[in-house]
Amino acid sequence: MERNGEIKLDPWGYSQIADYDKLFSLFGIRPFRELFPKIKNPHNLMKRGVIFGHRDFDQILDALERKEKVALLTGFMPSGKLHFGHKMLMDQIIYYQNMGIDIILAIADIEAYAVRRMERKELIRIALEEYIANALALGLQKKNLRIYFQSNMDAPYYRLASMFSQKVTAAEFSAIYGEITPAKVTAVLHQAADILHPMLEEYGGYKYVFVPVGADQDPHLRFTRDIADRFSGELGLRRPASTYHRFMTGLDGGKMSSSRPDSAIFLSDPLEVSASKLMKALTGGRATVEEQRRLGGEPEKCSVYEMYLYHLLPRDEDLLDIYWKCRRGELLCGEDKKMAVEKMLKWLEEHQKKLEQAKNEAEKLVEIPSF
Repeated sequence: MERNGEIKLDPWGYSQIADYDKLFSLFGIRPFRELFPKIKNPHNLMKRGVIFGHRDFDQILDALERKEKVALLTGFMPSGKLHFGHKMLMDQIIYYQNMGIDIILAIADIEAYAVRRMERKELIRIALEEYIANALALGLQKKNLRIYFQSNMDAPYYRLASMFSQKVTAAEFSAIYGEITPAKVTAVLHQAADILHPMLEEYGGYKYVFVPVGADQDPHLRFTRDIADRFSGELGLRRPASTYHRFMTGLDGGKMSSSRPDSAIFLSDPLEVSASKLMKALTGGRATVEEQRRLGGEPEKCSVYEMYLYHLLPRDEDLLDIYWKCRRGELLCGEDKKMAVEKMLKWLEEHQKKLEQAKNEAEKLVEIPSF
């Protein structure tokens, strides 16, 4: 775990970030807003500050301008059901695919088995029915797409992960990750191989690879960029670029997590369960109606407003209308929740129809591990 003031970045645990701007000075992440002049049609998550930072993403944009091939690499650890926080990443993947970027999705089954201690058959089922199927239902296309399980990769990939171990020390692992176990060492080396293997000729020979991640995953990116530097001469590896998005607050005010069902709305939840969860969600409202009318609400602290911000209101005008009605005390939390539930259920009903169809396609897109 990283400890710098209030910032704790733990890719396997709980990362508390009180001030995202501190990541610019503490870890060298650059503000994403500086790239806006280069982006013709920015995604809502970019415009609204949800995607807040980057490392070398300007190089990715320059490569696209030159019509050079670019790969997006990201991974999903199939440790639980897919929720709206995961959807935020999938929305980004689909956006970039529509720009013509090649998409490579890693199913981190080795990490789930070693670090989360999950049973193999269950994690494979979750990967197919929750992650791959939901991605297809959300609009991921089969063109320019490669999906793989870590445990099914071939010799060059594993050779790469093994070679990386030569140029890193136990002290470095501890400095980046804090307490480290053999399972975590294995996961880190494989994750570096996930990010860097598209640069090998066997996997496409991409010069430009980028990874969209939550801020808690930056330790993996810093480790991988160091590894790329150390193997630049021997293997021709280059530093991967990355973008960073904010966490989505859980319905209870903590971190949204698959391991805490009440904190998240899963995309496969029954509609009545989803509605009940959102109606119970923590808001930025005041203690009484009188205070709410007089002082106004605090949408910045409201998990329901985040559902609007991230997912439910594509039009900025509608989002601003909700924001200011809340701030002025014109909109009470009960009414606000009812509107959010109505929009969410309408979306979920359509999505779940697509999800059932997509489950039949998921197995066709990936080689399933034999054990």
